Amino acid sequence: MENVRLDASTRRLDLDDASLTENTRASYPISHIPNAIPSGQGNHPKNVIMLTCDAYGIMPPVAKLTPEQAMYHFISGYTAKIAGTEKGLSREPSAIFSTCFGAPFMTLHPSVYANMLGEKIAKHNVSCWLVNTGWTGGPYGVGNRMKIAHTRAMIKAILEGQLEKVATFKDPVFGLAIPEKVKDVPSEILNPRNTWKRPEDYDKKAKELANQFVENFKEYEKTVSKEILAASPRPAGTGKGQAKIHKLRK
Repeated sequence: MENVRLDASTRRLDLDDASLTENTRASYPISHIPNAIPSGQGNHPKNVIMLTCDAYGIMPPVAKLTPEQAMYHFISGYTAKIAGTEKGLSREPSAIFSTCFGAPFMTLHPSVYANMLGEKIAKHNVSCWLVNTGWTGGPYGVGNRMKIAHTRAMIKAILEGQLEKVATFKDPVFGLAIPEKVKDVPSEILNPRNTWKRPEDYDKKAKELANQFVENFKEYEKTVSKEILAASPRPAGTGKGQAKIHKLRK
């Protein structure tokens, strides 16, 4: 056990005690898992899913990524720190860019890992997705957290191949291909702009977030290909091109 306190009176584990840290951990023998694979290796995945927790309510709940977009967002590592995951955080989430979604653990330059990802995507013909588990209908304090049931339905649809040929529309700012429909998910939440009471407020915040992406990526511009750079958000594109439809293809 790690960072787990004992009740001083009963000497039993107190899993509700967060005085040491918000995160506690436990380890146990792999033999306790009935369907475990001892080698720890599986087949090559058909899908790569990147999770982000967008506290601004801008990113779509699910979107198909091109290989270049996957590499761009992998390097960017956009998400948010949320109270309950780390000690000392305020109740209000804070947006962060954590390279490769794990900056403290990357020993090589981020472009090295991005290139490795791109090579494996191409070699194994992998589909890439971005799933937002953060806010919808507005930023933190205004909108609501994405429902777990909806996120599960989207993940299920991805894994079952339901979204490979679904019609999509292109987000004008981030260039992401957003499915028009997902089974068991209300269609109105798929386009984040439509969930805001004032679409013009969404446009303003989307432009702000896009600029944050651009500013953060300046550090990596000289080490990536022009194709990856082209996957950058376009702040000036806010509010345009919402009706463009195309088909997802493998």
